[in-house]
Amino acid sequence: MNKANNTKRRQLVVGNWKMNGNQRTNAELLAKVVAGWQGKHNADVAVCPPFPYFQHTLELLASSSIVLGAQSVSEYESGAYTGEVSARMLADWQCRYVIVGHNERRRMQQESDTQVAQKFVAVQREQLVPILCVGESLEQRETGQALAVIHRQLNAVVESVGCDAFEHAVVAYEPVWAVGTGKTATPQQAQEVHHFIRELLGDVGQRVRILYGGSVKANNAAQLFTMTDIDGALLGGASLDAEEFLSICRAADI
Repeated sequence: MNKANNTKRRQLVVGNWKMNGNQRTNAELLAKVVAGWQGKHNADVAVCPPFPYFQHTLELLASSSIVLGAQSVSEYESGAYTGEVSARMLADWQCRYVIVGHNERRRMQQESDTQVAQKFVAVQREQLVPILCVGESLEQRETGQALAVIHRQLNAVVESVGCDAFEHAVVAYEPVWAVGTGKTATPQQAQEVHHFIRELLGDVGQRVRILYGGSVKANNAAQLFTMTDIDGALLGGASLDAEEFLSICRAADI
């Protein structure tokens, strides 16, 4: 089925800048992106800058429909957690989306499925929208464990809050082997996993936006977005190039 015939879900493209940028380069990037994304669109767009640039980003997005997102969050509301940022603080900054469970956080900061579920809850407590990342490693895919891994990661949240909580959430499938490697799951491989996730979420699954995140580029985005269960993209490096980012946003604007 062509996505253009699916009226249930609106496409979403999220740019995760990771630990990149400064005031000058951010201003240059966003000036081009904002200028290229004017008027009404059939897709939503968000950018997730590093925390120190929230104020600057908000100022640059003031004349745009593009919204602010965060790359991570603490599971705690407040307290002696040096260096952490709470969901309540993000809400103060007009943040809309918050990434939780990104594969880099799971691998580098050893975030567990339980901790990711707690962050999901913390984000929704402040009426923000969590973007829950799930995905398998190359070894797990090659040994036939991909779907079991994704089931485990998703189920940790479902067991905590139930499927209905996903009515106000986004899921991002990011195969670890395709993140920043130049490798990309074929549209059919990605579609298989997106459909699997949707089925796991039951009735609410048909209304949940599920993004693909794994070396999405301007030259493969349109093909990915035609897949029935792919509702947009979570971008890394591609979001740091204005033309590349806009090309992907336009591919989602269907």
